[in-house]
Amino acid sequence: MFFKSKKVLAVGMMLSMMAFAAGCGGGDKKAEAPKKDAAKVVNVGIVQLVEHQALDDSRKGFIEGMKKKGFVEGKNVKYDVQNAQADQSNLQTIAQRFVNNKVDLICAISTPAAQTMANATKDIPIVGNAITSFEIAKLVKSDKKPETNVTGASDMAPVAAQLDLGMKLKPGTKKVGLMFTSSEMNSQVQIKIAEEHLKKAGVAYEEGSVNTVNDIQEIARSLVSKGVDFIYVPTDNIIASATPALVAITNEAKIPVVAADAILLKNGATASVNIEYFQLGVVSGEMAADILSGKSKPQDMPIAFQKEFTPSINKAQADKLGLKVPEDLAKFAK
Repeated sequence: MFFKSKKVLAVGMMLSMMAFAAGCGGGDKKAEAPKKDAAKVVNVGIVQLVEHQALDDSRKGFIEGMKKKGFVEGKNVKYDVQNAQADQSNLQTIAQRFVNNKVDLICAISTPAAQTMANATKDIPIVGNAITSFEIAKLVKSDKKPETNVTGASDMAPVAAQLDLGMKLKPGTKKVGLMFTSSEMNSQVQIKIAEEHLKKAGVAYEEGSVNTVNDIQEIARSLVSKGVDFIYVPTDNIIASATPALVAITNEAKIPVVAADAILLKNGATASVNIEYFQLGVVSGEMAADILSGKSKPQDMPIAFQKEFTPSINKAQADKLGLKVPEDLAKFAK
């Protein structure tokens, strides 16, 4: 998501502690019993765009956040968990299912999922996560005061810091490949930020957009052929779901992949500055619990943002590519 004039901490000085800003009063150490009739079971629909670890972690975190606030599955909350398998028609079917079933609240994981749910209902509260910009996606009037039935937690990446990390790992970088899915608004927002940062740094860039997972290797080969020093991938659902296909090409060319999502390091990406999807999910779950308890309304709940970030480097991958990890980043290489 896009938020205005946020300073990104220098990579070498990033803190390992996580802090989240939200106007929901979340963060209670003890689970609170919901204010509503304890005997009532609330129905919550959870819709996830596609299966990959970041979105899975968001879902698990949401359920944990609800639990922390006293909503326990099998006791006073029932979840209807649906996965759209990256299909827009599936999203629309799921949205209609939730509306017909009159669920008490919808958890929408990813921008396309939240947009489809918001188009389907203006009455059911929607709490989103794994969404880059609620404002640009037109889900809210503003991040500070949504004024709609939608609120939640942003996964806006520290794009400039992630690019700086890539340039530290590849000293003398002259050209960066920017790879993203053309239909994902969240990716487009981050790529625009990346372009602006690289222009200021005097570094050239080449864009490579994909439509489906089947395009990934072809676009990766194209970027490699244009002499990029590394490839940057924003928080992008299509690429995240098929990272090994990308890495198969970049490894052969000895080119690192710097990912907005640190989870991709497990699938061969070289470095990232972490977004904590589980913790963002917890925050969104606590926000949902406050709505269900009658403490808050989505219209008045500011969007939550991760405030501090930690770099991560895949040491085995860096060694494979012949990269020397700078001393100030050595403690982040695992």
